[in-house]
Amino acid sequence: MSDTDVTTGVRQHRLRSVMLVGTASNVGKSVLCAALCRIFAQDGISVAPFKAQNMSLNAAVTPSGAEIGRAQAMQAEAAGIEPTEHMNPVLLKPTGEMSSQVIVQGKAVGTVAARDYFADHKAKLWRAVCESYDHLRERFELIVIEGAGSPVELNLKERDIANMRAAEMADAAVILVADIDRGGIFASVLGTLLLLTPSERARVCGIIVNRFRGDPSLFVEGVQILEERAGIPVLGVVPFIKDLQIDEEDSVGLRGERYRREEDHSTVADDLTLKIAVVRIPYISNFTDLDPLFIEPGVDVYFTVHPQELEQADAIIIPGSKNTISDLLWMREAGMADAIIRAAQAGKQILGICGGFQMLGESVRDPEGQESPITEAPGLGLHPGVTTISAVKRTVLVHGQVADRVSVPVHGYEMHMGETLGIPVDRAFAHVQDACAQSGQAPMRHDGYRTDDGQVIGTYLHGVLHNDAFRLTWLNRLRRLRRLPEQTSGLVVSEVRARAYDHLADVVRTHVQIDRLYECVGKSTASVTPLPTA
Repeated sequence: MSDTDVTTGVRQHRLRSVMLVGTASNVGKSVLCAALCRIFAQDGISVAPFKAQNMSLNAAVTPSGAEIGRAQAMQAEAAGIEPTEHMNPVLLKPTGEMSSQVIVQGKAVGTVAARDYFADHKAKLWRAVCESYDHLRERFELIVIEGAGSPVELNLKERDIANMRAAEMADAAVILVADIDRGGIFASVLGTLLLLTPSERARVCGIIVNRFRGDPSLFVEGVQILEERAGIPVLGVVPFIKDLQIDEEDSVGLRGERYRREEDHSTVADDLTLKIAVVRIPYISNFTDLDPLFIEPGVDVYFTVHPQELEQADAIIIPGSKNTISDLLWMREAGMADAIIRAAQAGKQILGICGGFQMLGESVRDPEGQESPITEAPGLGLHPGVTTISAVKRTVLVHGQVADRVSVPVHGYEMHMGETLGIPVDRAFAHVQDACAQSGQAPMRHDGYRTDDGQVIGTYLHGVLHNDAFRLTWLNRLRRLRRLPEQTSGLVVSEVRARAYDHLADVVRTHVQIDRLYECVGKSTASVTPLPTA
């Protein structure tokens, strides 16, 4: 089947979509989908990611101002393309134990209780899924689809739009991914296949065993057993890749090795190491904002829920939140609020991002109950702003400069409900404009708050720490306070990420039978010409 790729104008053969489903949540589907996107792109194939429905508090904003799951934005980056709302048509963002904000094709449509979610929206959501998939299919040669959780949650399967129903809609070849690191590999793989219907099972063209530690020759017999019992080939055994520097999909990722410094940070730090504490609020969102700090040499970052662990920090970060008032009340009850105020009084650096910025102010109000049934809560009083949560959600890419004597460029994205008023113009953190405006004519406006010396900073800009110049300036201020040598240059995050994608692709190429994978999607490897990599 041939079509014209509207992004390139090249007439091309469309390949069968490939879908990765998992034996459970957090088995590595997102990262393996990114690997496949990178591999196919390296091989000269026009490829795009797709996930019908995602539940995550880690989100991203597209160039058009739409909101999608962070994992699909990461996969698009791996494929070398811009993300769009069609890559994740349905996104659920939990706002409480039993409710979620629903985002359809990039726009928030309301907050609903879990019980009412599918009863009220099932047909509309499925139409959006089909429309978005068709949109991508018309524009790309190959679609890499990511499933959600397990495809055989029997009590939910009838309402599941993210797994086998999506595979059938796309007529996708399915690969089953299992995480051997968590144990129970045989039961999870064979049990999943057993619970699929015969027609669903017929779609499964292979198995990938993920996150294997140690000598792979020790699992040769295991591969044979899986293939004999399942009647399906094991396409590969992918090793555990430590500290990959690729975005985590949701808060389950906070259990991963990159973030697991909460308990042992005191043993790895020394007198030459900067210590940065991140308040681990219950409704933490977009914690990937902090990822650049984890790869900075001489910096020890740790998440904490204990007030006493803020005392040893050189800087404290309050990250984004999906329920600002609830997290603010939690900080008061846990003693974190008083500890942060004391730290600020002692001259320690405080950085609040989005919800964290809102918490630093005089108060947060939610008169319409958009996030919380509690209508108002006092803030930390570290800036004079008052935030009012509303039904209007702002999602936009922005760029500008830090409002400082030395103009440091910044870019990022805003993604918040509510407005913060009452901060004097001369106390703004940055002067920014919307990057999504046509012809670049968006007016300049003020973002956030900054003390005169930069000790306390609050900003709505997600990704502010991905700005290499700003991050270097911010860390050098901490070094001056500690009388440590300042650095004249630092990491370039975009280069680190590009190397991470290439490394991931290399590992998967080495340990997965790519020729058999190409057979699954209907392409001969003889026609594949890998592009040179940097």
